[in-house]
Parts: sequence; structure tokens; C-alpha cells
Amino acid sequence: MRIFPLVTALTVTVVMYLFVMERDALLSFAGVIAAETEEIAEEREAPMVRVVGLRSTAEPVPSTVVLRGRTEAMRQVEIRAETSGLIVSDPIRRGASVKAGDPLCEIAPGVRKAALDEAQARLAEAEINLRAAEGLSEGGFASETRVANARAARLSAQAAVDRAVEEMARLVMHAPFDGLLETDTAELGTLLQPGALCATLIQLDPMKLVGFATEAQIDLLELGAPAGARLASGREVMGTVSFIARSADPQTRTFRVDVTIPNPDGRIRDGQSADILISGQAQEGHLIPGSALTLNDAGELGLRLVDEEGMVSFAPVRILRDTEEGMWLAGLPDEIGAIIVGQEFTREGARVHVTWREEAAE
Repeated sequence: MRIFPLVTALTVTVVMYLFVMERDALLSFAGVIAAETEEIAEEREAPMVRVVGLRSTAEPVPSTVVLRGRTEAMRQVEIRAETSGLIVSDPIRRGASVKAGDPLCEIAPGVRKAALDEAQARLAEAEINLRAAEGLSEGGFASETRVANARAARLSAQAAVDRAVEEMARLVMHAPFDGLLETDTAELGTLLQPGALCATLIQLDPMKLVGFATEAQIDLLELGAPAGARLASGREVMGTVSFIARSADPQTRTFRVDVTIPNPDGRIRDGQSADILISGQAQEGHLIPGSALTLNDAGELGLRLVDEEGMVSFAPVRILRDTEEGMWLAGLPDEIGAIIVGQEFTREGARVHVTWREEAAE
């Protein structure tokens, strides 16, 4: 009896049974083996990219806002005449320092003194008439109407005196605050009309620095924040933020920012150019080498991140500051693993072989 025909028949029977009765299990088994074989082949064909990663924890980053601006006098006023007449005071030359209340321009009184004397005389007469009318009314010899008329005449006379006194007070124009004369006062003999200029007075201590912040910068600023500036002359000054505009300029879409600085010697002049540096609110950021930055397919600037398992992802970033040690970046999680070498040779969703920079240094 030959054994080979029996083995062959048995083998054929088993194969036919598997194909007919256990077809699904057989195909599934064959698919798993094929998938594993394909995966192994892919791994052999495309080995994992080796990259260098940096573990980083977010830290507070003091921000600095840089503005281009100018100096501006704290106060500036044009002192103008309220009445007409000839100037009878000697002029004070520009650049002179004056104190609040100092007389600057004096107008000749003309007939105003006589008008005041007349008003005072009529007031005295009205007071006598009022007392007489009140006395007669108490005795029953004068009506209430006469008393009322006398009181009205007395009030009218008092008003005339007040107007004459006010007119006399307008003859002398005084400095409203301590400052420097930017122009000469009106020359002796000049005829001034109401609204004519007597002098221009400015106050330079303290001084203001005026800058304009963009919409991206304005949220970083707060009142009272320390600030410094470098003037066009090279002088450096320090001060604090005293004003932040609530509404933007309709033309430039920028916000006015004022910084108050001391100027006791008056050496800082109105209208000088200045580079203003203001300490902004601290933000959380990561210090990463600038070479690690890359772009994704949409053109966004960011970092390629890697986790402990080697999976790669992309995160857009916002640059806070560029320093010699690297770039401070915001918009990231508190703890990250950033690919700092080899980020251009991988993509999101890929798996890489990562060597952490701290381990590599050891």
C-alpha cells in the first residue's frame, strides 16, 4: 500500500475544508500576516527620523513696549485781553520765568475809574433811599410798592458797581501758573482789543512724553507703569505712564499714551523727538532657539512639538521678544517638548526618535 497518495488526498481534503468551511478565518489570518509583513517592510524602508528636543516650562516674561514720540509741555496757554485799551506796562521778554499771579500786561484805565466812582455814588444814594423808604413804611407813611422800588434801585446800583470793579480787574493780565514766557508780552503803547494776545506761557516741569500705541500694544500698558525714553540729543530720562487713551485716532487707529517725567532744570524742550520704552504686563512664555521656528502648510509660524512617545504635532506661536539666548514665544502650553534640530525633516502625525538636549549634554 502506497502512503504518498493517502497523504496527498488528506492534504487536499484539509485545504478544501479550510477554503469552504473556514474561509473567513483563513482570509483574516492571511490579512494580519500581510499587514504585519507590510508594516515591517515599511519600517525597513523608512526608518524613524532622529531629532533633538528641548523640554521647556513657561516662565513670566516682562514685556517692553517701544513707542516713537515727542516731548510736550505740561501746560501751554495764550493769555488774551478781555477788554480794549492801550498797554501801559513795559514788556517782559520771552524766556523769562514767571510765577502764578505775576502781572504780564496792564491796560490804561481810561474812563473806567470814573465809571466806578459814579457807580459807587449811585449805590450810596440807593442805600439812603432804601433806608428812608423802610422807615416811612414802618410808620405807615409809605407803601410797600415804594419800598420794593427802593430795594430794586439799590440792587441795580450794586450790580453797576460790580460791573465796574470787574472791568477794572480786566486791565491787568496775570500769569495763571508758574512757567516760562514763550513770547514777549505786548509792547508798551500797543492798542489791544478783546481777544488780542498778551503773551504765551508754557510749563515745562514736569514734562510730558507723548507716544502712540498700536492695537496690539495697548493691552500691554497700564497707568503708573515705569517708562524711560531716549531723546534725540542722547539724554535718557525716566518717568511713569500718566494717561492711556480710551479711543483710537480715527485716521491712524493708534492710542495716545502720555508719560510724565521731571524736568527741574528745564533742559528738555517742547517738541523734541523721543524713543519711549514702557514696561508692559508680564506674559507667560518659553525661551526657544530661533532656529527651531518653522512654517506649517498653511504658512503659520510655529514650533513642531514632540511628546514622550515620539509623536509630532505643530503649534502656532507669537513672538514676545528676541534675545541673544533665543526667542521668547507665547501661545503654547505650560509644558512642551520642542524639536530644535531636525524639525524640517518631519511632519505632523509622524513618529520620530527624539534625543532630549539635556540628556545629550550629559
